[in-house]
Amino acid sequence: MNRTRSLALAVVVLVPAALALAGIPEGFTPLWNGKDLTGWHISQSNHHGDSQGWAVKDGILTATQDRPGNGGILLTDEKYGDFEVTVDVKPDFGCDGGLFLRSNEDGDAYQVMIDYLEGGSVGGVYGEGLKDVDAREQGFPRDAWKKVWRKGEWNTLRARIEGEVPHIQVWLNGEQIVDWTDTANHAADGATEGMIALQMHYSNAETPRWKEGGFHRYRNIAVRELD
Repeated sequence: MNRTRSLALAVVVLVPAALALAGIPEGFTPLWNGKDLTGWHISQSNHHGDSQGWAVKDGILTATQDRPGNGGILLTDEKYGDFEVTVDVKPDFGCDGGLFLRSNEDGDAYQVMIDYLEGGSVGGVYGEGLKDVDAREQGFPRDAWKKVWRKGEWNTLRARIEGEVPHIQVWLNGEQIVDWTDTANHAADGATEGMIALQMHYSNAETPRWKEGGFHRYRNIAVRELD
């Protein structure tokens, strides 16, 4: 075997191994380079706000309000149809966020909740800006996440969305906690594809959804498109 082919084979073997060591599951493609916000952008039209408090440090993407109450969403530049997405999360208690699926620029999307606060839900499904979506009491026990959540540690959230009428499944730390199918396609304009987004909820005295000075933290963000 010549040296060039040997090196090529080494790369083929090494790349999946490197991704696995980085926490990216086999078959998934990184959505984030771990260094900056390349491939992502902040929505300027989302009703949660336009916080510029998205930053990268030591391979971790952090989200915090740049002024009290001002939230927002960070969107992928690319759109996706049927896919799975995985992300490690480490939120501060008292901060409400989410993982958006098939989002438009305004942040209208099917949401996997990361509502890490009193009475909140992690992994539950919600229709952010969508009419007639009520998944919160269907397809999963509301407190199922608490049985597998690792308090104060990194937790892996994986979501799968497929079909014109969305079928959504959610796993937390490898345990399936949601298996839900909508009654119709309630996405904005009936979209069957959209961006993936991370949400930082707005907060005020009437809606205290983000602890002042609090953070959500993310790493190992990756996607697997489905055939």
